[in-house]
Amino acid sequence: MSSPHGRRRTAAGLAIAGVLASLLGCSTPRDAAAPALVASAEAPGRIVAMRRLTEAQYRNAIADIFGADIKVGGRFDPIVRPEHELIATGAAESTISPAGFEQFDTMARTIAAQVLDEQHRATFLACAPADAAQADAACARAFFQEVGLYVFRRPLTAAEVDFYVGVAARGAEPTRDFYKGLELGLASMLVSPQFLYQLETAAADGRQIDSWSKASRLSFLIWNSVPDRPLLTAASRGDLDTAKGLQAQVERMLASPKAEQGVRAFFTDFLHLDRVADLSKDTVVYNRFTPAVAADLKEQMLLTVVDHVLTQDKPYPELFTTRKTFLNRRLGLVYRTPVGKAEGWEPHELPADDERAGILGQGAFLALFSHEGRSSPTLRGRAIREVLLCQPVPNPPANVDFSGFNDTSNAVLKTARQRLDRHNTDPVCASCHKITDPLGLPLERFDGVGAFRKTENGAPIDASGAFEGKTFDGAASLGYLMAQSKGPTDCLTKRVAEYSTGLTEDKLPKGWLEALGQGFEAGGFKYRALVEKVALSPEFFALPEVAAPAARVAALSPSAAQTKEVR
Repeated sequence: MSSPHGRRRTAAGLAIAGVLASLLGCSTPRDAAAPALVASAEAPGRIVAMRRLTEAQYRNAIADIFGADIKVGGRFDPIVRPEHELIATGAAESTISPAGFEQFDTMARTIAAQVLDEQHRATFLACAPADAAQADAACARAFFQEVGLYVFRRPLTAAEVDFYVGVAARGAEPTRDFYKGLELGLASMLVSPQFLYQLETAAADGRQIDSWSKASRLSFLIWNSVPDRPLLTAASRGDLDTAKGLQAQVERMLASPKAEQGVRAFFTDFLHLDRVADLSKDTVVYNRFTPAVAADLKEQMLLTVVDHVLTQDKPYPELFTTRKTFLNRRLGLVYRTPVGKAEGWEPHELPADDERAGILGQGAFLALFSHEGRSSPTLRGRAIREVLLCQPVPNPPANVDFSGFNDTSNAVLKTARQRLDRHNTDPVCASCHKITDPLGLPLERFDGVGAFRKTENGAPIDASGAFEGKTFDGAASLGYLMAQSKGPTDCLTKRVAEYSTGLTEDKLPKGWLEALGQGFEAGGFKYRALVEKVALSPEFFALPEVAAPAARVAALSPSAAQTKEVR
């Protein structure tokens, strides 16, 4: 089974080929000699939690199971971010609209057609049908048993295998094509809730989730993707139920290059970077801002974060003070900084006296929490409170008059600070603005896309502020004080726990956050060590206090409703 056109197989693809070969008596590739994990006669345990896959998780899953050259095209129903929370917690309540399901159906058919086309099928199908013009139950059975292991993140039950073999047979009959039948079966599998949702089931002891669910939790936390063959094998052997076996897998996964994928996913959610793609700026005011620049701002933030917390393994608080980042030519124009490389990214270290430092000096943060045509001290201050400190800020009353503050052409009140001072004479407004503005105003030397400036409307910008009783001047000084504060590290601990479980703080196991926080501090506030501590905690695998709603679980077994006529 050679790989067509020298295509590099994924580990999952090799495992599929190897196990199918052993099941069917064919030759086995040298690097796919893992033990077979075939269909189980037992039904999965009771579903206790469910989270919809994000778009990134869906794309990562397809790439890891079938190969990076399998194209995924279509529109994904957005997962709504609950107020003051993560997309990861919103995924626990997310449903799929009828239009969204149609999109998933179209994507599934397109993916299945690629997987089973002449170029790719030999990678995933170790057998050949007795007659390619009709169904072959034995070959189809072996295919769905192994593919299903990766798609459902657990072995299929005998009933599930029978179902998909039947779908393939019904698809092969009118088309007179065995492979078209397999396409229909695989497409049906890819629109199943068992794939589109991360379903977690209870272990026999009734205290934790089962081994297959543990494997999924680990892989989505550390890799933001599906379990690989070694992790599934560990789950089948019960290794994840032992401290030694669990630690071995966690260490292996954190050492994998795919760990970067997991870091990017968490910080994209944590810092609201998913919203950067929707940024809209007034091109008259910011004529250098384009969708490409927006994408670059997000990538700059992620490159900086990954290098700091993963590659260099530096303490998280130093992410507020670091002078090290990455630039390309487009961002060099925005930041007014020379960039040597004509294409791609290069490391860049800011001068020690530069006001731009750490997260707060990143264009993605500054542009994201601004208006279309101007900066916003209130939005930025609120983001610092809510995103970086986990301190919710009340929404403004519906009848607030913003006209005075929005009058940026005022000849007397030239700066945002002056206009806010006048605006805040209203006691209804003042209570919230006292929370946000002292942290947002020090960032006013950066405009609505993050470019540095010293004046606004010709008037010098006052960038002083106060944080936790200490005064400062400028964004870099604020970052220094935040690096000394307990608030950002407590917030990160909370968000990692919520992200890993899909549970909001009030539903997390009692005392777990405190234990994680103590471990985070003892380990020097290293993000990687925090993720490892989460993954090794018994609380990480504990059954949630509130189970998945029965109404959402009721229709999760395969049915004819998942299949449509072959088009």
